[in-house]
Amino acid sequence: MIPRNTICLWYDGTALEAATFYARTFPDSQVTAVHHAPGDFPSGKQGDPLTVEFTVLGIPCLGLNGGPAFRHSEAFSFQVATDDQAETDRLWNAIVGNGGEESACGWCRDKWGLSWQITPRVLSEAVTSPDPVVAKRAFEAMMTMRKIDIAVIEAAVRG
Repeated sequence: MIPRNTICLWYDGTALEAATFYARTFPDSQVTAVHHAPGDFPSGKQGDPLTVEFTVLGIPCLGLNGGPAFRHSEAFSFQVATDDQAETDRLWNAIVGNGGEESACGWCRDKWGLSWQITPRVLSEAVTSPDPVVAKRAFEAMMTMRKIDIAVIEAAVRG
């Protein structure tokens, strides 16, 4: 059954590679179908993978091998809530260590240019604290980081 709403992500011939990586890396993720082009298209030939259906953390996605015309940007990202430092490190290191790159404040980009926010729940709770002093301390600590260090965020919350 086709989902009512699917996130379509544009790739330059690498949709299956990306979907396979996401399925290996994130829980509740899998490649569900690969559809091959019924004819030649601007960035490929008949029989090449044209679309790849997959889920990332339970979210239905469609990878479209549309060619080099459009690139991913930080205007779209997956925000992944993590429960502890080990999970934060595992996901961050998987993305960055597989040809990705670090950015600021818990953001990184995978080798296909897709942005990810690897965000410990502790951070989200701290920066939305009803106590503005606590929220500001946690926010200021976050602003100095690339990968989020939960112990530093917890120390900022404590003051």
